[in-house]
Amino acid sequence: MDSSSKPELVTEFPGIIRVYKDGHVERLIETGFVPPSTDPQTGGSSKDITMIPESNVSARLFLPKLTSPHQKLPLLVYFHGGAFCVSSPFTPKYNSYLNALVAEANVIAVSVNYRKAPEHPIPTAYEDSWAALQWVVSHCNSKGPEAWLNDHADFQRVFLGGESAGANIAHNLAIIAGNPEFGLNVQLRGIALVHPFFWGSDPIGSEALMDPGKKSVLDRVWPFICPSNPDNNDPRFNPVAMDAPSLVGLGCTRVLVCVAEKDGVRDRGRLYFEALGRSGWMGVVEIMETEGEDHGFHLSDLESEKAKDLIKRLAAFYNGDMPCSL
Repeated sequence: MDSSSKPELVTEFPGIIRVYKDGHVERLIETGFVPPSTDPQTGGSSKDITMIPESNVSARLFLPKLTSPHQKLPLLVYFHGGAFCVSSPFTPKYNSYLNALVAEANVIAVSVNYRKAPEHPIPTAYEDSWAALQWVVSHCNSKGPEAWLNDHADFQRVFLGGESAGANIAHNLAIIAGNPEFGLNVQLRGIALVHPFFWGSDPIGSEALMDPGKKSVLDRVWPFICPSNPDNNDPRFNPVAMDAPSLVGLGCTRVLVCVAEKDGVRDRGRLYFEALGRSGWMGVVEIMETEGEDHGFHLSDLESEKAKDLIKRLAAFYNGDMPCSL
């Protein structure tokens, strides 16, 4: 092909995504799809649903193996990672992880497929996720459109959770839920933030010593996904920024923050934990750090002991069995 006829590349995150001048987007990872099924290892079931047809917001529901037909379980509304621009609940990685987590925690989970940047820039991911949460909560009187939620979700025990960008979404939804003007019909019990994707304009902690290439990528993500406000101190990306909503208003009573020692955004998770603890918020916040591991390590090796430890800690959180100390 003549080089002049090749589409012009305007943005690239190597190994993740390419965007061309003609608007074509090429996603380089996590594009696979596995169908919903009964998981042979855990006995749990999954199925796909469309929540909001007009915006095509969908989800994969996960139900653990039941011990009785009318069993009520904690409800996890889950948001996957992928820097707001790649992946989905239907990839092999997230499907396997949710199967394992749901089996260990004995919860029913709704894994939300929000729309991705750059075709759908921020705030679309937040708007889709909030709409999905409202749809889920519409089942609290057992009269919603989805039988699994009507029959098995305990709306006294509703949790939000996610990895990376999904953890960011969970935090931001909890902030909205804590605002009486936008509040839900149910009280969120807690949020579990695994390797939350927070950042900021000014380096903190070990970030000043970070590999310049890695730091450059992190600095570029928010302007890429949120061209309407490309400032890395956007309160949605930096929850401790000067103009961020006070954490005292977080709309839940328990928070678990999980960080990994080698993760470039580790110090942001630690800072969030510390800031929440001293904010005057009336809940309980805990932190778990996995030594020797990097961002999202557990998703690619569910059989490792450290991944199993993380899943067990999350399961304990969703079942209200939090340790008193680390």
